[in-house]
Amino acid sequence: MGKLGRVRNVFAGIFMILLSFAMLAADPEDSFLIAAVILSLALLFTGISRLAFYFAMARYMVGGKTQLYVGLIVLDFGVFTLMLTEMPHIYMILYLLGTHAFSGGVDILRSLEAKRNGASSWKLKVSQGAVNIIIAVLCLFSLESIRLLVILYCLGLMYSAVVRIISAFRKTAIVYIQ
Repeated sequence: MGKLGRVRNVFAGIFMILLSFAMLAADPEDSFLIAAVILSLALLFTGISRLAFYFAMARYMVGGKTQLYVGLIVLDFGVFTLMLTEMPHIYMILYLLGTHAFSGGVDILRSLEAKRNGASSWKLKVSQGAVNIIIAVLCLFSLESIRLLVILYCLGLMYSAVVRIISAFRKTAIVYIQ
């Protein structure tokens, strides 16, 4: 990661922490809507950037169609999440629960692969996956209270921000070809 990427990750982490404190201070209904909109915009942005990467570069690469498929799926999830803001809260809660559980599982599987490959950052990835799974389980037990769900979402957002800031200051391995 270059210097600009590190600075961007630090600022993104600080913004996420400030946003989570603002959501904790706001009305639970408004915070819930803000969380849904943020999640949908993040998915939309990720999907559009993956599609742009595919059309700019990945279509000429081996396995580039994977970028196209991932971009389309993530873009669809972003539109779907944006549509869920008008429906009852239980659907959005279950969607967030599934997202955290899936993300936690993927993080744990990636960390196990990193451990097998001898990477040093596998412990941080395991902890991030475990926190996502714990948040999903806690959300499952607190489906009735929107305030508690907003608190859990904000705590997960804060943890993600802290991990992002830590990874920005972590040294990355560079492979030199002579």
